Amino acid sequence: MGIEQLDHTADVLIRVSGDTLDDLFEEAARAMFQVIFPAHPAEPHDRRETAARVHTFTTESDDIDSLLHDYLSELLFISDAEGVVFSRFSVKVRDTSLVCTAEGEPFDPEKHGGGMEIKGISYSGLHIIKKHGAHVVDILFDV
Repeated sequence: MGIEQLDHTADVLIRVSGDTLDDLFEEAARAMFQVIFPAHPAEPHDRRETAARVHTFTTESDDIDSLLHDYLSELLFISDAEGVVFSRFSVKVRDTSLVCTAEGEPFDPEKHGGGMEIKGISYSGLHIIKKHGAHVVDILFDV
């Protein structure tokens, strides 16, 4: 599993890999939130410091690539609308639908500032492949 930032002229291009589709989707969410909130650790926050915010949702799409796009878009929307910085994800992918439980904390500009605003997830080049036993995808974030 892993996250690797690739060169791109205008936006942010990230290569994500995971042993399973569940892992890939979880890593993709972590990658997105690392772009938006780079000072925020990718590890779950200390629950004693801040009340946890937990959101569970389901998403269904026409195909697996669209499912990844729709899932990341939903997380982006919830984060923006609810003012929450997600750092932990549990995803169960089944065919072209998923259930996600995302955990985070309320946005604090002093703690979470300094990242890039992601306006959306591009469909350009968004295609999950299987390579050397892992699922791999390049995700272009519109910033």
